[in-house]
Amino acid sequence: MRWRSAVMHERVTLTGVERFFDEDEIIVSKTDTKGRITYANRVFLKIAQYEEREVLGMAHNIIRHPDMPRCVFRFLWDTIRSGNEIFAYVINRCKSGDHYWVFAHVTPTFDAGGRIIGYHSNRRVPSRSAIDTVVPIYQGLVEEERKHRSPNEQWQASLPILVGKLEELGVTYDELMFSLCTA
Repeated sequence: MRWRSAVMHERVTLTGVERFFDEDEIIVSKTDTKGRITYANRVFLKIAQYEEREVLGMAHNIIRHPDMPRCVFRFLWDTIRSGNEIFAYVINRCKSGDHYWVFAHVTPTFDAGGRIIGYHSNRRVPSRSAIDTVVPIYQGLVEEERKHRSPNEQWQASLPILVGKLEELGVTYDELMFSLCTA
């Protein structure tokens, strides 16, 4: 398979329109170790407004919304690359510029020898109260990130703010994510 760049998603104009999927639906995607999509289920394609041929081989960040803090993605990637699972609230961008929220569970996929060969993500409908809690946190992180030019500078600037917020709340990242599930 020939891998393609995700340049086309950078030209999408945001609409401000939120899309929804049903509580009994699960968005599923799989990637290789570089984050290129190797599988996307019907729900993923429907909500993100893509055809399968448009996403296979593309970087998963084709659906990255600019209001999603880079430091959260950095934390997510560091976690799964180390062989651990992670849960996160994520705002994604559709092909049309619409957006949708998910509660994501991302896990590494291992081969028989215990080596990571890819990643698997299941996304469910998040509670509105969870979104209402993470939005101001994410807004503060993105506000800091926008003061910096490169993606590396952005996540490096916002990560201490995220860590400080967790310390202020007296919780770990995982504890915050799970506390929002029951809120």
